[in-house]
Amino acid sequence: MSDTADLLKTPLHELHLELGARMVPFAGYSMPVQYPSGLIAEHKQTRESAGLFDVSHMGQLQLVGPDAAAALESLMPVDVIGLAPGKQRYGLLLTDDGTIIDDLMFVNRGEPSTAGPPQGASAPSGGRYPSAAGERGDGHLFLIVNGACKAGDIAHIQARIGTRCQVRPLPEQALLALQGPQAVTALQHLVPGVQALVFMTGGDFDWQGAPLFITRSGYTGEDGFEISVPAARAEALARALLAQPEVKPIGLGARNSLRLEAGLCLYGNDIDTSTTPIEAGLNWAIQKVRRTGGARAGGFPGADLVLGQLDGSRKLERQRIVLAAKERVPVREPAPLENLDGQTIGQVTSGLLSPTLDRPIAMAYVKPGYATLGTELFAMVRGKPVPMEVVAPPFVPTRYHRV
Repeated sequence: MSDTADLLKTPLHELHLELGARMVPFAGYSMPVQYPSGLIAEHKQTRESAGLFDVSHMGQLQLVGPDAAAALESLMPVDVIGLAPGKQRYGLLLTDDGTIIDDLMFVNRGEPSTAGPPQGASAPSGGRYPSAAGERGDGHLFLIVNGACKAGDIAHIQARIGTRCQVRPLPEQALLALQGPQAVTALQHLVPGVQALVFMTGGDFDWQGAPLFITRSGYTGEDGFEISVPAARAEALARALLAQPEVKPIGLGARNSLRLEAGLCLYGNDIDTSTTPIEAGLNWAIQKVRRTGGARAGGFPGADLVLGQLDGSRKLERQRIVLAAKERVPVREPAPLENLDGQTIGQVTSGLLSPTLDRPIAMAYVKPGYATLGTELFAMVRGKPVPMEVVAPPFVPTRYHRV
């Protein structure tokens, strides 16, 4: 959008301006790309302490009804039915051709109850977890989808499974992400009990009368939380978090550099409707129960192609790789990649100078013969070849808080 007056605003818009943020158009919203301290300082703040991100542009929705889990499972190559109450999982909405409409996170919220915490956590004070006792918990799923895709995602879900369960968008909810090794220290000052959560679990909490749904997850490779909060209370909660000595505001620029260092895909760059999960190297997101044998194997859009690529019976045309440069020349998308003979064999989809490593890093797609670890390739930057090496992700070790 060229006219900033047409951009949507999150509930934290005035706070961003007050904090001196540089605002840019993103996913139809006016969003902070960085604050006066700058991208590098914000990146390091998140790696070393805690950073607060406004991710309220993301889409939030609920699927409600006894058939909700089975209905959602029909749209994705992911185990939804077997997800325990209080647990979170990564999912992929697929086209009928097996390509990626969007990637998302979903949680089985079961029914609000004080019966017990997620597996591996102890019950918090002030927190309410979905019941795990004697309950499938598949009647209430909470989804977070990408901001640029949310209208299309909701329409797709509604059209495909809206007769099997209720599809409830949640435009009245804001979303905050608190990330970094000190995130738990800062958040538990305000919301006692969140420390009982472990990576990829969630629960219901309360802050000064405002209902919160909090998951221990994020998009930085660090420990942290995502907090769904009523939009009317979002600014007050953000100010309370920023008043904690460990926390500073972080913009989209550092969010991008953090996720790339963690080896995480960005929808629209590294995955889209031209890529399949297997081309994207997301095999790990397809649980065994959806792969071969059994009543729940296959049955999702594009299953023949996706499972064929997975078992090798269908040929891959390209593969996603991660690259580290051997020279300190930043490599950015959409730089072409060449082999030793000067033939174009791929293209960079995300790239920047890593603030943590002080070395250029990138994601790319290449012909399958060039995806082996240690393979040397050349990124063409302003007509000059920059030597790069295929490496294993992540670039920076993740520090998720697991059981």
